[in-house]
Amino acid sequence: MNLRRIPLLPRVIIAIILGVVCGMFFPEWAVRCFVTFNSIFSHFLSFLIPLIIVGLVTPAIADIGKGAGKLLLITALIAYGDTVFSGFLSYFTSVGVFPSLIDRAQAAEAVATAKELQPFFTIEIPPLLDVMSALITAFVLGLGIAFFESSNLKKAFDEFRDIIAKTIEVALIPILPLYIFSIFLNMSFSGQAWRIIQVFIAIIGVIFLMHILLLVFQYCLAGLIAHRNPFRALYNMLPAYFTALGTSSSAATIPVTMRQVKLNGVSEGIAGFVVPLCATIHLSGSAMKITACAVALLIMQGGVIDIAHFAGFILMLGVMMVAAPGVPGGAIMAALGVLQSILGFTPEQQAIMIALYITMDSFGTACNVTGDGAIALVVDRIYTGKSQSQRSAL
Repeated sequence: MNLRRIPLLPRVIIAIILGVVCGMFFPEWAVRCFVTFNSIFSHFLSFLIPLIIVGLVTPAIADIGKGAGKLLLITALIAYGDTVFSGFLSYFTSVGVFPSLIDRAQAAEAVATAKELQPFFTIEIPPLLDVMSALITAFVLGLGIAFFESSNLKKAFDEFRDIIAKTIEVALIPILPLYIFSIFLNMSFSGQAWRIIQVFIAIIGVIFLMHILLLVFQYCLAGLIAHRNPFRALYNMLPAYFTALGTSSSAATIPVTMRQVKLNGVSEGIAGFVVPLCATIHLSGSAMKITACAVALLIMQGGVIDIAHFAGFILMLGVMMVAAPGVPGGAIMAALGVLQSILGFTPEQQAIMIALYITMDSFGTACNVTGDGAIALVVDRIYTGKSQSQRSAL
């Protein structure tokens, strides 16, 4: 059986289940073998994170800095604003709800009594840049390329972006199930796994409800601006929602999204511009998931979750979501840098974040895609200056 033919989500679920079960009876030497693998892979991931930031953020900023001018700027600002809003909505909801679902004392006791295994050996792979240096480098280069319209440098960074995206697709994503298996094998062996799985189930339910509330808010606001019935517009987008739910791909859903957006009265030209663009830069559902999962893990492990700590994280996360590559799990890969640099996430915490994110990947993609329809309504209203009823009267 070719494992590549199995979608990523089932592979991650299988890896979690196998890790929990195998941790109950694997001998210590076998678990340490996987701990050694995790150590090497974590160093490789740390090496790649700055390259991912430079490779994805630089061309994304260069693209936003030119092109369709005012229309591009309006769409990008709305997409970024919506992504940041969803991050703050997720943060305040999570801070209000999760403490009642997560027993800090029990979690701390589980960590304190856990048996920590060490790898047989480690291989150091120092990154070329630290995360903040990579971010500043990406901003400077991206803005410079856009300002000077440096076509040769732009082409070089586009090719570098393709290399990074292919590295994620070929070298990271296929290994993630094994990495996640190793993490849960170690947690099961040390006695932490069951508590984390309980938290998984609780936060997945809360995040799904937040997705629904976010979509209702987006369409109520878009309906108010565009003079449209928000619930009718949201209902018209359901085919795109369920298509994204099945494919876990914003890009694969573009034809369906465009058809439903035009059904909502958006002009063909605006739909043809906004939908493909937002399929790349609008990831409000993804930002919501990442923020909620980060809060949950920090609550579990007694970390800092105050707003001063998270405000900068959410603002930077919005930038990283714009740069996320169109591959499964691309958003969480792009977010690893700010999780590490701002929230101080360890490799083990990053691995749990990856598992959580991929477990809910299709729901986040469906939320992103459906939200694109709301943005298209707003941009169409701003750009044309006419509501649907005014157009119909012409």
